[in-house]
Amino acid sequence: MSGTGGIVVIGAGLGGLAAAMRLAGAGRDVTVIEARDVPGGCCGTASLDGYRFDTGPSVLTMPEVLADAFAAAGEDMESRLPLRRLDPYYRMRYHDGTHLDVVPGEDAMIEQVRALCGAAEADRYRRFRARLGELFAAEWPAFIDRDMTRLRHLVRPLVLARLAALGGFRRLDGLVRAHLTDDRLVRAHTFQALYVGLSPQRALGIYAVIAHMDTVGGVFFPRHGGMHAIPQAMAAAAEKAGAQIRYGTRALKVEAGPHGVSAVLLDTGERLPARHVVVACDLPGAHDGLLPKAAGDWRLRRPRHSPSCVVLHVGLDRRLDGQAHHTLHFGREWRSTFSALAAGRPQPDPSLLVTYPAADTAAAPAGHATLTVLEPAPNLHGGADWDRLAPRLEDRLLARMADLGYGDLAGRPRLRFDPPAWARLGHSAGTPFALDHRFSQTAWFRPAGAARRVPGLHFAGMHTAPGVGVPPVLISGRLAAERILESPR
Repeated sequence: MSGTGGIVVIGAGLGGLAAAMRLAGAGRDVTVIEARDVPGGCCGTASLDGYRFDTGPSVLTMPEVLADAFAAAGEDMESRLPLRRLDPYYRMRYHDGTHLDVVPGEDAMIEQVRALCGAAEADRYRRFRARLGELFAAEWPAFIDRDMTRLRHLVRPLVLARLAALGGFRRLDGLVRAHLTDDRLVRAHTFQALYVGLSPQRALGIYAVIAHMDTVGGVFFPRHGGMHAIPQAMAAAAEKAGAQIRYGTRALKVEAGPHGVSAVLLDTGERLPARHVVVACDLPGAHDGLLPKAAGDWRLRRPRHSPSCVVLHVGLDRRLDGQAHHTLHFGREWRSTFSALAAGRPQPDPSLLVTYPAADTAAAPAGHATLTVLEPAPNLHGGADWDRLAPRLEDRLLARMADLGYGDLAGRPRLRFDPPAWARLGHSAGTPFALDHRFSQTAWFRPAGAARRVPGLHFAGMHTAPGVGVPPVLISGRLAAERILESPR
């Protein structure tokens, strides 16, 4: 690295890699520091007894956002990372024995709704689907695809009025129920509130666009290597563009002087001169020693974290005929389950997300497969005794899976990730979902993408805008890179 310093990216997760790809593609001198031995961050991988599991996101939406990052590094995504569109996107199974497949194509999806809910509800769904499209068209350029942590990018009054007219500032549950009457269909379009850490009764209507991204934009999965193939391909593209990635190395301190960042101190004893630093790791944790005190952000004085989850990864000795990639098993209870989470208690009757990545045939021995089940759970701030609670929830999960027809999984190889495990992986409050998206932690109120009092210090990842989810995290990396490329430093 040059004596005057280049750009150091801390963290080779999706946000850090997205920034590195763009900066290296623009000819900048980029070094990525990653504490683990592989790229990925939250989009991680784990192995057990010949089985390989994705430990983070299980699907990709808005693939054009990822393709744009590859293009910035001079790569064609389809050549390096071919994707397949899932069909169905999701399978919703309800406690009354009915189910709804979320499938590609408007007409095909309307027929699914008609078969389950009747012709009148299908007509209501058609109109609601159009409303989601309008909401997405207004929201994407104004809230998601721009740096909303900068005052000069605050949304214009006419855009706010348009979003308000479309119901974006209503509560999500109320917005959906104003258009749909069948409770099963309402659940199918409001469960996504958990992605932003809130119940449907508390989340804003603007987050209905998550359902639009799934049901209209489509759900994708890599053709080879599972979801962890995404950060592997991104890292390879960044290195080909000229970035250096140093694995197994930890950043200890971002040094800054009166004119901004100056260097990054590593656990090897090295001091890397830096003109810019992108911090793309857990942000509350970074403020606990990694960052200079002047980088403090008032938005993090009282951070409110999302609920966490308990995840079991299981190695099966068989394949499951007809099983969808994603199956959401709804419990009988609904509102009470969210109330329990908000109070820091386990859900009494949780809805379970089961992932069966049949397309990733190399993840298991021949004739075998992997299965992942996720149950929402309180984070570590809830005060639970996880030494006692985690085994109890695991036993309940295994019993529930047996009742749902998945057989006896108790004797199969399995890995468990619970809030203490997420904390050991570096996630504040023991949740892999970062800060929730209540109004006071959305857009300008979310932690800033750049440190105002430390020139050259930038942030990417779930904790800054746009927020949680693969496309928003990729966008956060792009925004960090754009700030650097525009900077006089």
